[in-house]
Amino acid sequence: MTDIERNFLIKASDILGHTTNGLTGGKIISAFNRYALDFNVGIPHDTIPFEAQNKRTAFLENLEKFKPEHQYRIIEELCEHPNLPNLDDSEIQNLKVQLIARFSSEFGSASFKTLNLRLVEQKKHFLDNYPKSLESYNSALIKFEERRYRRNQLDDLRLSLELLLKDVFKNRKSFENQIPEIGGFIKKNGGSTEFTNMFKKLVDYFSHYQNTFIKHNDSVIEEEVEFIFEMTSSFMKHIVKMKEKTK
Repeated sequence: MTDIERNFLIKASDILGHTTNGLTGGKIISAFNRYALDFNVGIPHDTIPFEAQNKRTAFLENLEKFKPEHQYRIIEELCEHPNLPNLDDSEIQNLKVQLIARFSSEFGSASFKTLNLRLVEQKKHFLDNYPKSLESYNSALIKFEERRYRRNQLDDLRLSLELLLKDVFKNRKSFENQIPEIGGFIKKNGGSTEFTNMFKKLVDYFSHYQNTFIKHNDSVIEEEVEFIFEMTSSFMKHIVKMKEKTK
């Protein structure tokens, strides 16, 4: 079984035990006492005041006593702790996204392990210059891992692609009205007629599917969400690669 790298555990401890934006010492000890009971683990810091230089160190030393699969669950759940001063803090959200992208194939939910994480990681790299699109994509990724809000996952993916297209094409058109733009963009950048037509048709089908489930139906099939996730990632990766070639 793969371990979660110590550098990542240190990073998680620094963020979740941050002096102002992290959990208080009392909340950290309370949470770890619960996990110690759940997983039958002895921890070095189980009372306040704790014998550590600071709460980040106490967090790390407690975290290191757990098995990797338990560390994954602890970090994931504490990223959503209701007593965090700011649940929307970008560092906390980025920590959770990195946890999912790097370690879900080993420790995440069974459904998430089948997702093409290599494609997801490539896609996140390509979106570094498109922060609004990346934010929506990350939101969909977190919801997929947690197996919740399937319709919202589709909505986040659609928005992520729409925001990317607006950025790339420098316009404010709705998603449906971007489809002709996509065809022209691919053709202009050397795409074959056959590939251009196929890409446009796939995006058109994608649009119809999204409209059906986002606007009219909550009964989204889990396996289909996985496919849409990977399809959206492929769309976006190709569009960004073509855009980068024009610079």
